[in-house]
Amino acid sequence: MTPLTLMWFRRDLRLHDNAAFYHALRRAQRENGRCIPFFCFDREILDRLEDRDDRRVKFIWQSVREMETVLEKLGSRLCVRHGRAGEVLPALIRELKSKGLNGVYANHDYEPGPLERDRRIAAVCAGLGVDFFTSKDHVVFEKEEVLTRAGTPQRVYTPYKKAWYEKLSGDPVFFLKAYPTLEKFADVLAPARRVPVSDPHATLGEIGFGDSDLRLEGGTDAARKMLGDFLGRIDAYGQMRNWPARKGVSYLSVHLRFGTLSIREIFRAALGCKTEGARKWADELVWREFYNAILHHHPQTVDRAFRPEFESVVWDDPDADAGVAARWEAWCAGKTGYPIVDAAMRQLNQTGYMHNRLRMIAASFLTKDLHIHWKRGERYFARKLLDYDLSQNVGGWQWSASTGADGQPYFRIFNPVSQAETWDPE
Repeated sequence: MTPLTLMWFRRDLRLHDNAAFYHALRRAQRENGRCIPFFCFDREILDRLEDRDDRRVKFIWQSVREMETVLEKLGSRLCVRHGRAGEVLPALIRELKSKGLNGVYANHDYEPGPLERDRRIAAVCAGLGVDFFTSKDHVVFEKEEVLTRAGTPQRVYTPYKKAWYEKLSGDPVFFLKAYPTLEKFADVLAPARRVPVSDPHATLGEIGFGDSDLRLEGGTDAARKMLGDFLGRIDAYGQMRNWPARKGVSYLSVHLRFGTLSIREIFRAALGCKTEGARKWADELVWREFYNAILHHHPQTVDRAFRPEFESVVWDDPDADAGVAARWEAWCAGKTGYPIVDAAMRQLNQTGYMHNRLRMIAASFLTKDLHIHWKRGERYFARKLLDYDLSQNVGGWQWSASTGADGQPYFRIFNPVSQAETWDPE
């Protein structure tokens, strides 16, 4: 019986420089076996989405279809299922166990819900005598890899950044190396006839969603074009990044969120430029790793203030006061009367994207001016943002509300008038 490994793609929708895919392929080669690629349109997540034309689903679908095209050209296939991953995957593992499956591979997730799901999957695998391995892939450094000198979690960005770069400098080639996949192991992909049949997914309608107006195309090809475009203007990033109406940022956040580009490839590109603008962009990518670490060490921050003393703050409640409800609805609709706040919310509602400075302005306005709980704003962004990432969204909202890590006290307020005069006077 030919040994089989199963590669479970999740928030790493690419076939290149993928840590778990590398390990699954390498084991298959070592054992003279075959590797089956697998993806699940997870109803545990999809059924909770309020909008049936959610742009994220289209982005994921486009990325999955691109992966399928590549695999089919190599004589293999991607097994695609539509259901609750916590049920679909155990059923698939049991189906493949009798056909030689000995290992399931995936990359680390860091959010509380997915972590619990992975624990259940690991238990199923253990009961069947199948190995379950997960790998670091979403970030360069994770969990306990960047700590204070006393061995405790970092709580402030600047010392975290310093420690992050110090760790990287120890062996940058090793930490940012690319994991070879298809260029080295394509011959161990399972032939199409051995890949289990997929559920219908040729259209978005077959997975229960409608088409949406997606301004940022999914897939690795699109991501690399965007990266190439940005590298041509990265030197000016430090001067241009704060201007919402100018093309100053990379627009790669959604590709980082769904892993259509490797974070290692992106850091290699940034640090290879050796300019002030490129280094500033790298610093912003380190913010992403900082918030990922905060979520790992402080999972309670998903719902509660990072600084416990701020749980006693009394927020105005839209559910208890009609006036507050009207202000909340005006903020959501981009009808507050403050032009830069309203433009930010209209951009979010119409495109699924919001410039980072606008995110800070809109969040500050909701929490500091309207006195509405940061969690309401965080949940609204979670519904609308194409690049929504739990750790980044919670971290950014708590930063703006002055309840989080690296937060200054209540007096840090983004004045919507002066912000507009400075960064978007038109």
